[in-house]
Order: sequence, then structure tokens, then C-alpha cells
Amino acid sequence: MDEITQLDRLRSEIPLPELADLRAEERRLLEEIAGPARSHPARRTGRWARPRIGLRPRLLIAGGLALAVATGIVVAGTERKVVRPVPPIASQPVAAVSVLVHASDNAARHPELHPRPGQYLVYESRTMNPVESNTASGHSRYLARGKRTVWYPVAGTSVDGFIAGETLPSKPYPGWPLPPEAKQPPARTGPEKLADFDQRAGFLRTDYAYLSRLPADTAGMRRHLFTRLEHSTNPYTEAWSRVAGMLREAYLPAAQRAALFRAAATIPGVVSVPVSTDAAGRKGVAAALVVRELGIREEYIFDPKTYQYLGERSVVIDAARAKAPVGSVLTSSALLRVSVADSAPPVRPR
Repeated sequence: MDEITQLDRLRSEIPLPELADLRAEERRLLEEIAGPARSHPARRTGRWARPRIGLRPRLLIAGGLALAVATGIVVAGTERKVVRPVPPIASQPVAAVSVLVHASDNAARHPELHPRPGQYLVYESRTMNPVESNTASGHSRYLARGKRTVWYPVAGTSVDGFIAGETLPSKPYPGWPLPPEAKQPPARTGPEKLADFDQRAGFLRTDYAYLSRLPADTAGMRRHLFTRLEHSTNPYTEAWSRVAGMLREAYLPAAQRAALFRAAATIPGVVSVPVSTDAAGRKGVAAALVVRELGIREEYIFDPKTYQYLGERSVVIDAARAKAPVGSVLTSSALLRVSVADSAPPVRPR
């Protein structure tokens, strides 16, 4: 299928460029990886500018879209540091990654938060996740729904965070009856300590202090997404999951956010989904990756006009693997509000 045909299938909210516009988009993506982006709003002021290391990318050009693979030797002073190559970039039509391209272009147009050390970033969201249990009556499945507010320190891990929640009426798991244990009345919990431990590797931290120091260029952010995935059986799926970890309950400065979307667009297999809905019922467009071993499509949803991140969901595309009918939504979330607080909430006794 050619690029123009794929573009025609997108919703009207996504601009449908002419061939000349596609070529211009192609050149811009290439420049984004091969060198400093001169046209990106987040970089014009130089606010997030970082010294660039003399890196000579090897270009991989195929079909209509040219992208770069960041490989080679970095020289700093007299030291020579070997940069481990990340998995190669597979050329993709512009239409396949158009949502992420637009999200990157609009990253600097949203109001910016400027949290300070000692403060907390507060995330308000809705969630839906599958629950499985074994009871006296047998094995059961259902979809648990809830609201949650999480306080994360500007610098620190989830161990230093707090959470308050409210349960919402559960939904049946597709093809399963709603079990008795899922019919509990709504209840509120917290605020309470969020976690007793955090098993994530240090380079996967998602606190603002750490994220704000990540590369603000596409190639550097892509290297971050593929860190230590050299021997992974499915590095693209894992890199896509890491993108979610930096969006779900995390906040990046505009420059890093734009770089993240551009880097995510280089992951092979990423497609644009013209219609998607988050856990709060908001309609949007999505960027997605099929996880074939699970039989699902992982979608990251954006506002169709502003391209601000809304939430995510997983949709069944293989009934046998997912054990649910095709088209079923198994997980869903909606990021409703992000704000800054000077202190953590008082902990409610259990």
C-alpha cells in the first residue's frame, strides 16, 4: 500500500498533506536525527540546548522516509568511548507515524510546568485493568476500574510517592460473566504511601529531575529507549513500553517530550490509529504498536486537535492469544490533570 493511500484512510482531524508536504516532512525527520533541528519551536530559544557530541550518523534510506541510525565512536578529549549500536531503524511511511510527528511538533505549544526540587507532581487519572482470581466458585476474570491521584516527588522514586484512590463499578471481562467479588460498592482509599520498593533500573527512572536531563534530540532519546535491549527477544515492544512509562504518570520538559515522540516514531511497526477512546471516554487519535505474542495493539492516545497526550489502551487483535474477542479493550487509562504541589498530602490512617 502506498503512502498516499494510507494517508487517505486517516480521519479528517489529521491533516492530509500533498506529496510536496510529505517530502518536506521526510526531510525534517532526517534533519532531526542527523543534526540540530532549526525549525522546532522548543529549540529556537535555546532554553533546553545541550552541547552536542560530534556524532556522525550512518543514514538508512528506503522508500519514502529517510531516517538515521546513531552508531559509531564518540570522541571527547583524548578518550574514545564505543557507543553500542541500537537496533536499526526500519523505514516507515509518513502516514504510519503522523500522530507522533504532530505530537512532537505541538509539544512546545502546551502550557509548561516548572516544578522545583522539594515539590511534588500530582497526576489525576482513571484506569481500567483486568483482574484474575481463584475463588471457591472457580476461576474468574473482570475489568477493575478506578480513579487515582498520585503524588510523585520532583526528584525521587515511587517509594517517596503517595496515592489516593476511588473504585468505580467493574466491567465484565469480554466473554466472561461479572463475578460476585467484582460487585463491591465504590470505596475510597488513602492518601497513603505509594510503594515500599521500586525494582526499576536506575536508567528507567521517571521522576522529573531525571527526565529533564535526558537527551533533547531524537537520536539521543532513541538510544535511551533501547538502553540494554541489545539481547532482547523483542526490543521494539520493550522500547514501546518504555515510551508509556514516560507518559503515563510522568512529566517531561517540552524539548524532551518532543524528542520522545520523534524517537517513538522510529520504532518499527508503529502505526497511526484514526479513532481511539481513553478511559474517560475522550475521543482521540492514537499511535500504536501490535504486540503479537499477546494478541493486542498498544495504543497511545492524543487529542485530535492539540495532540496532547490523553491516555492509552490495549485492544485485542488476536482472539486466541488474548483470550478475548477481537476489538475488545482490555486495559485503558486517561491522564486527566497534571499539577504541582508544594507538599505531600497528609496520610490517612488505615
